[in-house]
Amino acid sequence: MAKIIGSPSRYVQGKGEMKNLCGHAANFGKKLFVLTSVSGRKRVEPAIAEGQGDAQIVYEVFNGECCKTEINRVMEACKGAGCDVIVGIGGGKIHDTAKAAAHYLGLPVVIVPTIASTDAPCSALSVIYTDDGVFEEYLFLPASPNMVLVDTDVVSKAPERLLIAGMGDALATYFEARACQRSDAANCVGGKITMAAMALARLCYDTLLTDGINAMLAVKENICTKAVENIIEANTYLSGIGFESGGLAGAHAIHNGLTAIEETHELYHGEKVAFGTLVQLVLEHAPEDELDEVIDFCLETGLPVTLEDLGIKEVKPEQIMEVAQLAAAENDTLGNMPFEVTPEDVYAAIMGADALGRYYKGI
Repeated sequence: MAKIIGSPSRYVQGKGEMKNLCGHAANFGKKLFVLTSVSGRKRVEPAIAEGQGDAQIVYEVFNGECCKTEINRVMEACKGAGCDVIVGIGGGKIHDTAKAAAHYLGLPVVIVPTIASTDAPCSALSVIYTDDGVFEEYLFLPASPNMVLVDTDVVSKAPERLLIAGMGDALATYFEARACQRSDAANCVGGKITMAAMALARLCYDTLLTDGINAMLAVKENICTKAVENIIEANTYLSGIGFESGGLAGAHAIHNGLTAIEETHELYHGEKVAFGTLVQLVLEHAPEDELDEVIDFCLETGLPVTLEDLGIKEVKPEQIMEVAQLAAAENDTLGNMPFEVTPEDVYAAIMGADALGRYYKGI
């Protein structure tokens, strides 16, 4: 099997870049179908209008879930409007819906994050949920987005919890890629892992440790420092390329299992992935210094390290076993670990991670 690395055709990041969206998108189409939320439109429309020029724009409100029902609705709305390029502006579920709809319609897609809470923007992947928000499947796409545009002025003004959630998602990148490399598993683009992908995954982790706390503190003050710029790039590009071309393993499978517990629906994707990373490290029997580093980072940023942090106030063994069984399902990514993993192993690792988290928190 060949080594393959995937990435967007172009990645643009900088302060004030939202006003240049139409100019960049002109390379792909003249009539933009912009999928965003009501609040998202209010945040970005004035800047987009400033540089609109001759471009036509049709705005469509996202209904809140990346599910087959919403993807089909967006496709029909886009066709009805006669648009020739789809632009997803907002968070991960908007991005994944825009990517899926563009794929089925055979149209180019431009992704514009207004938050840095996930690594979804750069990937050739849509995570599909049921209408009720339970993980259903991964939709692997034939190509990454045509362009990803990040206005760091916009992203840095989002609530700090979103940037922290993005760091939680990015935290898994190196460890999952490392597991896939050890097992010689295929990555998300259907090939083996390149040296470049592993280097980006490691750089992602190192950037979190170097700049994560400074970026969090800056965003709390609504300012965009060099640390914030670096973390936005880590959360969006380094993690996006790193997870997709490096591969997924335990952390995201644990996240997917956790979606079966209703209480966790209040948390962001990256917050659950952070706990999934800790579970994966317990599964791997990771060295103590590595566990120390990861748990300390989570505690300093406020990422979850216990089941209670995930909103699970009463731990029910049968419920945790359901999470473990879903995580270990044949169609998920725990099979990419470099050893056999059973639902019983996952159950023990979840409970072990929770115990570790409580120990470090002194509870």
